[in-house]
Parts: sequence; structure tokens; C-alpha cells
Amino acid sequence: MLSDGQAIEGDWLVALHQDDGRGRHGRVWQSIEGNFLGSTIVQLHAGDPPASALALVAGLALIEAVAAAAPSVPLSLKWPNDLMLGGAKLGGILLERSGERVVAGFGVNLAAAPAIDGRQTAALMPTADLTPQTFAPLIAGSFSRLLSAWRNVEPAALAQAWLARAHPVGTRLEVHSGPAERIAGTFDGIDLDGAMRLRRDNGVIEVIRAGDVHLA
Repeated sequence: MLSDGQAIEGDWLVALHQDDGRGRHGRVWQSIEGNFLGSTIVQLHAGDPPASALALVAGLALIEAVAAAAPSVPLSLKWPNDLMLGGAKLGGILLERSGERVVAGFGVNLAAAPAIDGRQTAALMPTADLTPQTFAPLIAGSFSRLLSAWRNVEPAALAQAWLARAHPVGTRLEVHSGPAERIAGTFDGIDLDGAMRLRRDNGVIEVIRAGDVHLA
């Protein structure tokens, strides 16, 4: 969508099949029939909050949409971009920016869970009533509402709403920021721009803006 000059904020692209999907750090995103793959675009304006906080908007939109579709499943958010069902990954988000435009991409395992080395994955296993086509208006409506909130409410309120759906403060975790770069500690919340605070074992607070998180 970034390359489509005609795409405007509020437009969505939902793919029923994807040949060259990718996740963070260029990883392959597997396309399985019946899973949701959708993207939307945000036009940044002067006076908007930090664009990095759109990760909070996207995470909240995703968990609220899935909760509306499957209200009985135990969902949570894991920084920076994962939707978890219990201890397994159910969905993910990818944000890409070019100039003053940001594309938010969403993937949700509605029908089947892909195999990912070293990761547990899960799927909702939907009935005929839950398909990519029926899920699309749920995520579109949730994202639109929360995008408006991002622009019009106190940033602290959005951060608190995200924290309420995430793993608890004090959760033990490890951040992988590179092949040989690992930092362990406990989750200490998030900043208003979406950065994560990690409390090291010596009490020092690290502000993490990028990296993969593994829960202990």
C-alpha cells in the first residue's frame, strides 16, 4: 500500500492468499488458506502523537477485534507486536513507514497455525461464521476508533489500555536485539511512545525500542 499513491487513510487491503508475505526483520510470513492477512494506511499530520505509538493502536485494535470474534479465548498482547493465545502466538503486526505514511499490516491465525522454529503458535479454528471476510470489518472498525483515540485522548490513557491487555508488569523476559545481543530482566511497563521498559536484575531500567521478546 505504501507504493499506491491512490491509497488513503481508511483504505484496507485484505488478501485471501499471499505469495511473498514477510514479518519483522524480513522473516517469512506463511500464508495459510482461511487465515487473515490485511493492511491499512495511516496518513501522519502535524500535531499527531509520535508515530511509534501506532504500535499500541494496532495491538489494541487487533486484540479487541479477536476478542469480539472469540470472546471466550485467553488473549494477551506481547511487546512489541504479538497477539498471544495462552502462551502461543495467534497473530502479529508489522508497521512500515515511508515519509508521512504508515502501513499497518495484521496477520491472524483464524484457521490454522503455521510451524515456526522455536515458537509456539495457535489458531482460533473458526466456524464458518469466522472467515477473513467476516473478520475484516471487526479489525477495520476497531482500528478506526482507536486511531481517533490516538489523536484525541491523553497518550497515557492509550498506554494504560495497552498495558491492561498485556503480560503483567514484573513478567520475566529476555530481549533479543541481535544474534549475540540478549538482555534479561522483568517487564516494567511502556513509555507513551510505545517503547518498553525493562528492569535489569541490578535495578537499572533499560528503554527498549526494538527487539524480539521471549517470555520466561
